[in-house]
Amino acid sequence: MENGGEGEARWRFRPSEVLSEASSVSIRTVLNKVMENLEENDPRGVLHLGHGDPSMFPSFRTASAAENAIVSSLRSAKFNCYAPSVGVSMARRAIADHLSEDLPYKLSPEDVFLTSGCTQAIEIVVSVLSRPGANILLPRPGFPFYEARCAFSGLEVRHFNLVPEREWEIDLNMVEALADGNNAAMVVINSCNPCGSVFSYQHLAKVAETAKNLGIVIIADEVYDHLVFGVKPFVPMGAFGQITPILTPGSISKRWGVPGWRLGWIATSDPKHILKETKVVQCIKSFLDISTDPATFVQGAVTAIIKNTNGDFFNKIIEALRKSSELCGERLQEIDCIRCPSKPEGSMFLLVELNLSSLDVIQDDFEFCCKLAKEESVIVLPGTAVGLKNWLRVSFAVELSSLDDALDRLKSFCRRHRKKTH
Repeated sequence: MENGGEGEARWRFRPSEVLSEASSVSIRTVLNKVMENLEENDPRGVLHLGHGDPSMFPSFRTASAAENAIVSSLRSAKFNCYAPSVGVSMARRAIADHLSEDLPYKLSPEDVFLTSGCTQAIEIVVSVLSRPGANILLPRPGFPFYEARCAFSGLEVRHFNLVPEREWEIDLNMVEALADGNNAAMVVINSCNPCGSVFSYQHLAKVAETAKNLGIVIIADEVYDHLVFGVKPFVPMGAFGQITPILTPGSISKRWGVPGWRLGWIATSDPKHILKETKVVQCIKSFLDISTDPATFVQGAVTAIIKNTNGDFFNKIIEALRKSSELCGERLQEIDCIRCPSKPEGSMFLLVELNLSSLDVIQDDFEFCCKLAKEESVIVLPGTAVGLKNWLRVSFAVELSSLDDALDRLKSFCRRHRKKTH
């Protein structure tokens, strides 16, 4: 091959187009684009309501017992080694026991596989279920990482709706209408990111029966599990494992407020051993054999983290989320161009609808968020990123004073851009 002149193509490698397209739908990518509009040196500072990482705020600092467990694990010098690909045995047992507290049967350590955060857990379950011609049923609105991983794995995506007028319940008639014999799984996120909803026991039972009738596995994303503060308690999808097999990605990231510790898991709730018979479990192990592991010293600490964190810490976090969600809901009702269809009952988010007809020279939710960042140094996530155009996802897992300030700025922004006729 001749060397071409300067500027002529002469290299045989190219980046993955699939990866480039998949990453474009990520929350990080969208938020980075919004943040490009921030004005430098705004004396008021930037207020972030766009992502679910409350760890930077004092009210959401993790439990001292969790910090002490990490220190003890490091100083023991027992966990400086490589870990087994499926995870350290004592950590798997601790998580199995922890999850079993909410289930009608007991998980064994062999039912739990440790991952580098919930993100890797999602990556693994999507990859394991990918096969030519298969599709996966995803909620809309939902968590866009699923779309990204499906695109990367060549797995077709089909969306079913969450219904805002029914507190974001799953449209099960739509799920059944999407059935074609090639469905591999459906994703259920509870407590829900991005809606802030919590599904009732009765609704989850219907979901399990629907999945059984379709012959599919449920991927039960429960990273926000017990972060609930409304009238409905958290019910794990695994409670219905006798009806249909359940793969549950989870982590300590949200409940303990430590997303940077990167300890997650996949739990298999499968009393009838369907996932073993279909070799899904073996495929998970095979994936872990060629993948990265969570840090061994964090695995070594998780038993003490779970055992020694008392209820007062969790109660404090729930109370902080309850207060901030109520403040957020009340203040958003004061803004004419924003509609909140239901009160959040869990997670760290709520979804609100924009009435763009009442605003001047703002075309869509993305432009709204970019101008809000530029003029008020407030970051919120465009609903387009989670599957709903002209909606906004707002995180309320921030200090009350910062949240109040951000909502003041949001209200001022909407007033300034209100059409004169309104």
